[in-house]
Amino acid sequence: MATVELRFSALPEHVRTARLVAAAVARRAGVDEAVLDEVRLAVGEACTRAVGLHQSAGLTAPVKVSLIEEEKQFSIEVGDEAPVAAPGDGASGGAETEEDDMGLAVISGLVDDVQVTPGLIRMTWPTTPA
Repeated sequence: MATVELRFSALPEHVRTARLVAAAVARRAGVDEAVLDEVRLAVGEACTRAVGLHQSAGLTAPVKVSLIEEEKQFSIEVGDEAPVAAPGDGASGGAETEEDDMGLAVISGLVDDVQVTPGLIRMTWPTTPA
């Protein structure tokens, strides 16, 4: 299992770099060329969401992206360190919640195998042997 880790400051201008790195590693791992645009878009959405969560919480910790090549699949994990708001406490505000929901809906539409847990989005694609 090969893993590439990327950490970047929670700034929007770094999301593009994460997208490019993810697409390059996905291509090398054997993800179908026809799916690479979906990989780029999904990683962009996940990283943009993480950046927004960090900025709204005032965090200086980096956003973490792990690109994991396994035997027959390629996974990308985008992690954030934003605090988890309790339901109904109003800490995140209505507009941010709608943006968050929209980003997660886009990711779910792009990726068949996606798992969302507090602090982590894991997306997985099948690979074909070289």
